[in-house]
Amino acid sequence: MKPPVAKRVDTRREHHGDVFDDPYEWLRDKSSQEVVDYLEAENDFTDHVTADLAPLRQKIFDEIKARTKETDLSVPTRRGEWWYYGRSFQGKQYGVQCRCPVTDPDDWNPPELSEDAEIPGEQILLDENVEAEGHSFFALGAATVSVDGNILAYSVDVKGDERYTLRFKDLRTGQAYPDEIIGIGAGATWGADNRTLYYVTVDDAWRPDTVWRHRLASGLPAERVYHEPDERFWVAVGRTRSNKYVVIAAGSAVTSELLYGDATDPRAQFATIWPRRESVEYSVDHAVVAGEDRFLILHNDGAENFTLVEAPVSDPAACRTLIEHRHDVRLDSVDAFADQLVVSYRREALPRIQLWPLDDTGYAEPQDITFESELMSVGLSANPNWSAPKLRIGATSFVTPVRIYDLDLASGDRTLLREQPVLGDYRPHDYVERRDWAVAPDGARIPISIVHRVGLQHPAPVLMYGYGAYESCEDPRFSIARLSLLDRGMVFAVAHVRGGGELGRPWYEHGKLLEKRNTFTDFITVAAHLVGTDVTRPENMVAYGGSAGGLLMGAVANMAPDLFAGILATVPFVDPLTTILDPSLPLTVTEWDEWGNPLEDPDVYHYMKSYSPYENVETRNYPSILAMTSLNDTRVYYVEPAKWVAALRHAQIDPAAEGAKVLLKTEMNAGHGGISGRYERWKEAAFQYAWLLDVALESKPAAGGASDGSGHLPPR
Repeated sequence: MKPPVAKRVDTRREHHGDVFDDPYEWLRDKSSQEVVDYLEAENDFTDHVTADLAPLRQKIFDEIKARTKETDLSVPTRRGEWWYYGRSFQGKQYGVQCRCPVTDPDDWNPPELSEDAEIPGEQILLDENVEAEGHSFFALGAATVSVDGNILAYSVDVKGDERYTLRFKDLRTGQAYPDEIIGIGAGATWGADNRTLYYVTVDDAWRPDTVWRHRLASGLPAERVYHEPDERFWVAVGRTRSNKYVVIAAGSAVTSELLYGDATDPRAQFATIWPRRESVEYSVDHAVVAGEDRFLILHNDGAENFTLVEAPVSDPAACRTLIEHRHDVRLDSVDAFADQLVVSYRREALPRIQLWPLDDTGYAEPQDITFESELMSVGLSANPNWSAPKLRIGATSFVTPVRIYDLDLASGDRTLLREQPVLGDYRPHDYVERRDWAVAPDGARIPISIVHRVGLQHPAPVLMYGYGAYESCEDPRFSIARLSLLDRGMVFAVAHVRGGGELGRPWYEHGKLLEKRNTFTDFITVAAHLVGTDVTRPENMVAYGGSAGGLLMGAVANMAPDLFAGILATVPFVDPLTTILDPSLPLTVTEWDEWGNPLEDPDVYHYMKSYSPYENVETRNYPSILAMTSLNDTRVYYVEPAKWVAALRHAQIDPAAEGAKVLLKTEMNAGHGGISGRYERWKEAAFQYAWLLDVALESKPAAGGASDGSGHLPPR
């Protein structure tokens, strides 16, 4: 079967004296039957080329399924007079949200519920499987219960375009309210009066720009509370844990402004906490310290890694510093409770938390919450209550399934409530996780997280993952699906490249705007380090990234194609200049703080053009490439990987490849997050893993011999 060949129809783009004739821009029109037919033809070709991997795909899917406890219960979380929890059922794609009554108001130990036994007083709040019936895609947005526990507000998306429909359910009667709001953003927030709901709508460019207030069952139209006219800013709304204030946040990538109003007042007026100042970011929580209402404000004004201050609610400008700025610690957030604060921070490229008890005089001595593993991620779990004797925390690593603990605030005792079940013979001590460092040409030390089976001989196949944008941190986390790679002799490595936030704000700043190339060269440095330290060889290494990480994949494909056997790019941002030049497209203007504004700044234009994967495809041999996208993605349009694949196939000079080294798979009913439903996601993971194992094992390590047909390396 021959690969599809996209026709070439040049579309002229001219900016700052540069002319680019784009031969595949015609693929942008998804209403065109010709475009849909082309995408379907690419899907057919991908299915044909990967058909021989079907047995391996099925085996991996079966492994994921066999290791997963399909009928299960989450740890109940108390709120008010109810314990809330989620259920999953064998054979069901989606979860079921439930609750059962608290039987003893003084008992904060979660009840031990069994998935096989009847739960007294159980109430089903929302069965996502019912909501998903008749739809090929389903995503739940908001699912929030009013403060008094009587009304559920929930929103659903059945297209993948991230425009949700908001509905209401009376939990006392099980009846739906007639109120229905169409086309909102994902979230929703109840006021403390239990009848007022705040939500956000998006503009034509999918920018959350307006906060609305809806009075349930009033028959009145929603009231516009706040509109953000600056196209660089987006808005969000939430309620403090104390239930005292509703907070509206307006923010760009570099500037914040927050407003607050009385959560109990259905006609609350909102006041600004701090007026916006360019390049000053801040976040706020409400605390009561020594009997006084205070705002806890985390900000970066003169403090690159942020500092924590407090101020009276009556005078937010009258600040007193609680935590000074440090160059080696990035403050991430502060959560206030009636009797303590929890400060989340980052040190040595790992997330940590610190407990600050409150007493009659103010703040007592802080206490770090520590764990034994070198690569353990620690953070708050579900803690909706303002006043509770216990704190719920979660911890995980690459080899440690997610653990949920209750920390007794009086005694300091820590109780393990649950460890994520992994069925079969999984034993954490059969695997190794470790931290390594690579050194970039400019001297920057790049963290690398590495995990593999104990006793694995090197060089071995490697799946190397990277992202590197928006200050996002790729923290250690456990994956059942990943075991199918590790057990086949593959190493999983995460390159914590610049553009992420693992090493604080400077790590992010040096991987954005006119320093974006550091993200790509860091990834290449890590790959070369893995080869140089004999962890792997180029012919056995596959790179993987998605979205902005897909930009990283496209860039390294052009910059270092001989360093990788294959590249897996999901919803990849590979035509960034075309997108960022068009302010009518979703998210473009809000992204200028991340990438720069190429419309106005010729230096930004030429810099982005120098690394744009699509515009720098050359006639050469590329590694095997699998690009996966979604037709309804509103964040990274399907057209970007479609154009990229067409250009790569046109440029590929390897006569033996016959186009099969470059593949495109488009989900025709999905959004940015891919397909929905857990079984479908497992199938997608199995598809990706079978492909990358085939690529990584195509040229085996010398001691390995032939594959045994299961995707496993033979014993050494």
